[in-house]
Amino acid sequence: MEQPEDGGEPAGAADDAAEALDRPLPEGVRRRVVALVSDAFGGLTVAELPAQLRQYARFTPTRRAKFAGNAMAAALENDPVFRQRIAERLSHAQPELAGALEAGSPPAAADPVDVAAAAYVLRPAGWVKLVAAAGEEAQRADAERADEAGRRELERLRAELTEARGLTKSETERLRTELETARKEAESLRRKLRSALSDVKRGEAALRRRAADIEAVRSESAAQVSAAESESRRLKARLGEAEAAVEAGRRAAREGRSIEDMRLRLLLDTVLDAASGLRRELALPPATLHPADTVDAVEPGRMSPKDIAARALSENDPALLDQLLALPQAHLVVDGYNVTKTGYPTMPLERQRLRLLGGLSVLAAQTGAEITCVFDGAELAAPVLLAPPRGVRVLFSKPGVTADELIRQLVRAEPLGRPVVVVSTDREVADGVAKAGARPVASALLLKRLSRV
Repeated sequence: MEQPEDGGEPAGAADDAAEALDRPLPEGVRRRVVALVSDAFGGLTVAELPAQLRQYARFTPTRRAKFAGNAMAAALENDPVFRQRIAERLSHAQPELAGALEAGSPPAAADPVDVAAAAYVLRPAGWVKLVAAAGEEAQRADAERADEAGRRELERLRAELTEARGLTKSETERLRTELETARKEAESLRRKLRSALSDVKRGEAALRRRAADIEAVRSESAAQVSAAESESRRLKARLGEAEAAVEAGRRAAREGRSIEDMRLRLLLDTVLDAASGLRRELALPPATLHPADTVDAVEPGRMSPKDIAARALSENDPALLDQLLALPQAHLVVDGYNVTKTGYPTMPLERQRLRLLGGLSVLAAQTGAEITCVFDGAELAAPVLLAPPRGVRVLFSKPGVTADELIRQLVRAEPLGRPVVVVSTDREVADGVAKAGARPVASALLLKRLSRV
């Protein structure tokens, strides 16, 4: 290969200008060209690379092909010096293929795509025809694969049709059997219905007989009631006599109880006199503790309940968050963008996330609490390449699901009784998690606490 002189174009630049593709490079050839450039890329110094490719100098060949494919293809097409250097690397790596292309006789057994990619880089005479032939070969291969796939799909559809016909036949037989069974069951039900109607008629006749029997019993019962009323009057008379006897007995009992009361009073006086003598004998001092001393109240000089309540932490005191996170097995759930847009809304979203997660990592190390930070995935233009900091779980909501709903799902997933603290100034979120048993706190409270980290 001829070397460029004084930084000018190589000797084959005029030939390149004479031969040019009249259509886009076939996709298979383009991918193979990018792979060849990516492999030869690593053997060049940074100074030998075009300016737009120097940022990819330390990438692996796979990453270069993935992230810099378009840039390498453009540089290869527009920068003859860069193409000359890549061609030299390719000639050293594949001397047989390069020599055959230079001689105008590419190997018959070689892959047409490989031959076209090497020809595009080396630019020997007739390279445009090689690239066009590779494109046509790739199109023929695609067409053959499509025909083969079509044949397989047709065979599959035929097999499915045959299977569907068999299933339809078996289903028809089954339905016929079920219909015959249903007819037999209907005939059996008709017979049972006729039998039931006969039973109903017999029951109606029996009911009429029962009604006659009940009327006879009713007449007999009326006679018995009359006899019972006569007996009741007789019993009431005897009850009056018994009540008079009971009253007489009560008067006698009251007279006897008055005697017993006198004896009990005498015994009580005896016990009291004995207790006074025992107190004098033992020289017991008078009692110093009174029942009023046992009642809990605020004495002069001591704090009142109002004073104690005044010492409670304010809702805006960062120490309140420390108290909540000090509870056993506490779980802190943070509405990420709600906090960052309250504290530092002018920053880009990426810097907002990094700043918040850094503070939460330190807070997790200080408190030992479980911390989950939730961000709204709807504001992401692409997946976030983010390594969550130690001690902090980072979650993004799925498409169609808001961060608020994800927070409510996290709270509902926790068992009742576990301390769960949710940081958000969104009133709807705060009310929802409070109903689920969580403790909502304002975003400003977390920002004040993180400012002390």
